[in-house]
Amino acid sequence: MTVVTPFYDKKTQCLSCKHSYSTTRIRSRFVKLSGYDSDFCPLYESDDVNPLLYNVAVCPGCGFSYTDDFTTYIPAVLKAELEDKISLHWKPQDYGKIRSYEDAINTYKLAAYCALIKKEKKMTIAGLYLRTAWLYRKIGEGDQERRFINLATHEYIDSYLTDNASGSLMSETKLLYLIAELLRRQDKINESVAYLSRVISKQHLSTEPKIIEMARERWYEIREVYKETKSI
Repeated sequence: MTVVTPFYDKKTQCLSCKHSYSTTRIRSRFVKLSGYDSDFCPLYESDDVNPLLYNVAVCPGCGFSYTDDFTTYIPAVLKAELEDKISLHWKPQDYGKIRSYEDAINTYKLAAYCALIKKEKKMTIAGLYLRTAWLYRKIGEGDQERRFINLATHEYIDSYLTDNASGSLMSETKLLYLIAELLRRQDKINESVAYLSRVISKQHLSTEPKIIEMARERWYEIREVYKETKSI
């Protein structure tokens, strides 16, 4: 009798060098979600059966790393830059097997670097930074978590100011809330409140009442903390 494990090999082809290889993914029926953090970080019942660990595909031949959010086309000039900055320095490594959290963090950093060179959308780059922060949170590396939250925040704000999340699966309401929450986690309270205000002001237009409610919860939390500090 064949035993089905949570993991399977997915065949893929490098967008850069066209090398074919396999990368590990998780079968969805084995994924058990228990909730979300206030910045949408998914919480899974199993530390090992965590799809976040396997989002990034890393070419063992040239080092080009990407997720399904990347565009598939790479102009020749950018392909040459990828080769110069990554492939020429790449020591063959295989991230296609079972990954530790440290392995996964490395893959996200590689993907973020590739995304910057390839000039992916700011939303894509921000998502890579945010997921890196989530993984650092999971292993208790608070300083690194904060560092990558800061990087993600800058990219999300730039995305909002330049294209208002157009062409993204994330709505404007959700993006504004996420920016506010990431600012709050960096203790940038005044900036966070400004973005929360934008979310709440759109409540009559929004089709996402859950996001509005989350914004209100963060607003009340900030107000209560402010009251406590004033009373000390």
